[in-house]
Amino acid sequence: MKKKKCIAILLAGGQGTRLFALTNTVAKPAVSFGAKYRIIDFTLSNCTNSGIDTVGVLTQYQPLVLNEYVGTGEPWDLDRSYGGVHTLPPYQAKAGGEWYKGTANAIYQNLHFLNEYDSDNVLILSGDHIYKMDYSKMLAEHTAHNADCTIAVFDVPFGEASRFGIMDYGDDMRITSFAEKPKNPKSNHASMGVYIFKKDVLVRELIANEADKTSVNDFGKNIIPNMLKANCKLYAYSFSGYWKDVGTVTSLWEANMDLLGDNPAFNLDDPSFKIYSRNEPLPPSYIGNKGTFANSIMTTGCEIYGTVINSVIGEGVTVKEGAIVENSVIMQGSVIGENVKINYGMIDENVVIGNNAVIGDKQSDKNHIALIGRNTVIKDGSKIQSGEIVDNGGAQA
Repeated sequence: MKKKKCIAILLAGGQGTRLFALTNTVAKPAVSFGAKYRIIDFTLSNCTNSGIDTVGVLTQYQPLVLNEYVGTGEPWDLDRSYGGVHTLPPYQAKAGGEWYKGTANAIYQNLHFLNEYDSDNVLILSGDHIYKMDYSKMLAEHTAHNADCTIAVFDVPFGEASRFGIMDYGDDMRITSFAEKPKNPKSNHASMGVYIFKKDVLVRELIANEADKTSVNDFGKNIIPNMLKANCKLYAYSFSGYWKDVGTVTSLWEANMDLLGDNPAFNLDDPSFKIYSRNEPLPPSYIGNKGTFANSIMTTGCEIYGTVINSVIGEGVTVKEGAIVENSVIMQGSVIGENVKINYGMIDENVVIGNNAVIGDKQSDKNHIALIGRNTVIKDGSKIQSGEIVDNGGAQA
């Protein structure tokens, strides 16, 4: 058995309730992003770009689309004979199976996967963040500190700090305190939900946590505080690049908008750190004689006969003549009818917007986005108000 320096576990089983209609029938990491990607592409691509070739993807809620998308891992160069990518549903034992009870319990149920590979370290990732990060740099600091656990840290505005796990650390980066979503945070050093553990330490802590019947089986609420109490060596790794938790409709919209402009806040065109995705071959996009496309991005297979301004347009989208799409995200395969007006809209995959419909109103802004769920058909002349959610396109979970 060839020894691996580090393997990865990607937590992708969350329901994503704050994304509402976008996650009624798909897992949050499978939600479309940035015209041609899905959210999970970023963590998988980070692994590839960091030289980590063994990734377990823990699935649970609505896993079908996600499982099909990940497949053998070939688009991310993770189709390996020893290692590669593995989707890991809740484990079925002889005595029966159970849903994952928390992030720690999810990995505990997959100790067999950890033990299948001879690795020194385990990288734990969340499947709902947009960022580019070379984990090998974090691993190098983890090794240099001889740390039991290293936590990636991103400084957030103090007004948002209570939404995150917040820690303090000294000049040597050793963590001295950690509080999960504190009401009165001591600092703005937020956990990114990216951890590197010594494998033997992780296994020990997971077994102890599972035996504690008072535990909620969570890394931020149980594992990390317990390790600090036991004086384990926990270190912070400071990350200063782009990072966005896209767990809400507003944050997902913001992250899409961060791709626009001549100098975007988040640049996906860096050839030295490519983001990989699984895409079907489609013909080039086409802008008609009356079409306008300004400060927007799209990928292949689109037909634009109307006006698109400050928007992100997914694969195979059609915008018909007279339609005006502004400040919006239109996901793959959707059809925007003639003379439709959309402002601050989030349109999921394979939606059909009937002619003369109006999506959004004078109240529309990034905090009042009209959301249309996948496979939904909006009738001709319909009026959807800002902040309204319409989802009639498929069976509910």
